[in-house]
Amino acid sequence: MTIRNHSEIYSAAQLMAFIQEVGFLPLLDSGIQGFDAESIVADDCRYVTFPDGGWEWALWKWKGPIVQDMPCMYGKFFNRKAGFISQDWWPDFCNYRRSKYPAPSEGSIEETILLTLETQGSLITRDLRTACGFTGKGMRSKFDAYLTRLEMACRLVTEDFIYPQDRHGREYGWGWSLLSTPEKLYGEQHCSSEHSAEESFSRLLAHFRKILPEATDKQLLRLIG
Repeated sequence: MTIRNHSEIYSAAQLMAFIQEVGFLPLLDSGIQGFDAESIVADDCRYVTFPDGGWEWALWKWKGPIVQDMPCMYGKFFNRKAGFISQDWWPDFCNYRRSKYPAPSEGSIEETILLTLETQGSLITRDLRTACGFTGKGMRSKFDAYLTRLEMACRLVTEDFIYPQDRHGREYGWGWSLLSTPEKLYGEQHCSSEHSAEESFSRLLAHFRKILPEATDKQLLRLIG
């Protein structure tokens, strides 16, 4: 199956099945036409605004159920942009990416982040930032850069999305990522591969060429990292 050869998607269940079939799917624009969830879902599932300032975005609300029920990995894996990776393809992707991003050095901010999650459990971004001492002015963007690097290295993933509630108990807003490590969520066995990093790369490239036959190797290499 190629990305262009699919039926229109109207539900989270259909999107889960599609991710399972193709293995990889960025959430928004990936730099390759049609290769993102926003492009392949039905028009009714895309972002719309209302005259009163409200908004509706079915795709955005599907993220949590997909990550929880499929399950699959979600994070900023594709050139620092968020997307989904099926469990079948995660070992090879994780294997190759970790060969490109060395493990955090002792005493580094990245190590502190991972140790904090190990000792305190899953945390939303805001609480993790506070726990790591990034509370001053301008610290949010600096901390987010460390998180993105850990996600690109496949050492940090989103477990779920937490939404604040109004006084009537209704969820609102864009939600907060609940962060964890892939080992904690799915076990170390799902984060290791029987292949070498070079073999994992070859498998990934062959698969991306299959599902994205019209993309250039330069585009594919940017996705694989």
